[in-house]
Amino acid sequence: MEIEKRTQGEIEPRVDREPQQEIQSHRDTERQREKYSPRETDIEVCSQSPSETEKHTHTASQSQKNQNYKGHGLPKGKEREQRASIRFKTTLMNTLMDVLRHRPGWVEVKDEGEWDFYWCDVSWLRENFDHTYMGEHVRISHFRNHYELTRKNYMVKNLKRFRKQLEREAGKLEAAKCDFFPKTFEMPCEYHLFVEEFRKNPGITWIMKPVARSQGKGIFLFRRLKDIMDWKKGTAGKKLTSLEAQPARNTVNPSGSHDTRSSEDQKDEIPVENYVAQRYIENPYLIGGRKFDLRVYVLVMSYIPLRAWLYRDGFARFSNTRFTLNSIDDQYVHLTNVAVQKTSPDYHPKKGCKWMLQRFRQYLASKHGPEAVETLFSDMDNIFIRSLQSVQKVIISDKHCFELYGYDILIDQDLKPWLLEVNASPSLTASSQEDYELKTCLLEDTLHIVDMEARLTGREKRVGGFDLMWNDGPVSREEGGPDLSGMGNFVANTHLGCINDRKKQLRQLFRSLQGQKKTPN
Repeated sequence: MEIEKRTQGEIEPRVDREPQQEIQSHRDTERQREKYSPRETDIEVCSQSPSETEKHTHTASQSQKNQNYKGHGLPKGKEREQRASIRFKTTLMNTLMDVLRHRPGWVEVKDEGEWDFYWCDVSWLRENFDHTYMGEHVRISHFRNHYELTRKNYMVKNLKRFRKQLEREAGKLEAAKCDFFPKTFEMPCEYHLFVEEFRKNPGITWIMKPVARSQGKGIFLFRRLKDIMDWKKGTAGKKLTSLEAQPARNTVNPSGSHDTRSSEDQKDEIPVENYVAQRYIENPYLIGGRKFDLRVYVLVMSYIPLRAWLYRDGFARFSNTRFTLNSIDDQYVHLTNVAVQKTSPDYHPKKGCKWMLQRFRQYLASKHGPEAVETLFSDMDNIFIRSLQSVQKVIISDKHCFELYGYDILIDQDLKPWLLEVNASPSLTASSQEDYELKTCLLEDTLHIVDMEARLTGREKRVGGFDLMWNDGPVSREEGGPDLSGMGNFVANTHLGCINDRKKQLRQLFRSLQGQKKTPN
């Protein structure tokens, strides 16, 4: 069995260059699959910042190295398809654990036992990825530098760079396809650029977001420059705590090489917590007078080549209070995060504040007609693909990694979709029975595509609720022929918000695969 060795020289590890994730761990009781048990806070984003550079003595470093440089998933000569069981590990005690424990042939590994599949948190990734031997078949749930897409400031920087690249190579019309994120400035480093833009458009509303916090924490709206100046004074000289430090990110020099300065050299360059100042979308599409955004799931199995799947189900998250711009300080009006809305005095636990995407799509079709809805959802497809392409050359594409992203999309009154952020660790904790069923199916289908059991052929366009939307190029709904969008009446292989008959599809898929195994070539 070929074993891939990871060393610090190969991937240039920096222990403080990526965010640290909040996780749920060590719950005493096991929930049954038929039940759901929502926790007090529904974590929608789990990209906390890492600590500053850890300083170890030689003895401690050697001890850690001996501990971390251990093999995982070594089947002792057995090939992938010959394994009797899949050894899995995770620290997330929610819907994910329910799905993993009930998957046939999967066995839970605890503590330091060897594993084949690890749904890890990003703090483990930061501390262990570069020091771990992995067998050919082993899979983990994050790409090494996932934060290039999932941190708000890095996401915008990569999208701006990609837009400029498209304008140079394909013209302004093609570059305009990246105009799906609001005008954004990183604070405090782009403060002066922001002030210049602010004075060009007096009176409009802006929103400030910390780049590495979750659940709506630290977000506020403002219209006066005085508000941002007060914030700037409040952060001046403030050193980051271990949970607020920025990841020391590899920067690409004009020559194309990565900046190899040490973490110790870089940490002093980021003395305060970073925010983004973003133009607030003042004309959101409202349903029942309330603001909402969409949570959509995209599964990436590879960046080189780019191979991405879009899940059919998702949900709209609503605020509990009617929308108005007269009260920009009311978080229940402007923030749709479940963790925020659950604290509202008007929140109904049984009713919740979510619509499934099928219901949302049907509502729009009844109001605006099917053609307008098709255009909207096609524009959303464009957001998913362009955002992934913007980081394709900077993400470390490792064959052991996959990532289930949670996209947050806002729709405005003109039915234009806007990308708010991308989450590396979308919440897998249920807030209702309907939510539990959605996330259970989502995770089951994710595991089908990761395919630890080696059942798929690699030619599938649909697996359960997932549709293959990009396979080193656009994927057509039509069977056979090249997937080239410039030929004929191309229709993308995406079905977001459409009927999800996943059980029927999976039965047919696995019956067909079983038949192919029995039929000799």
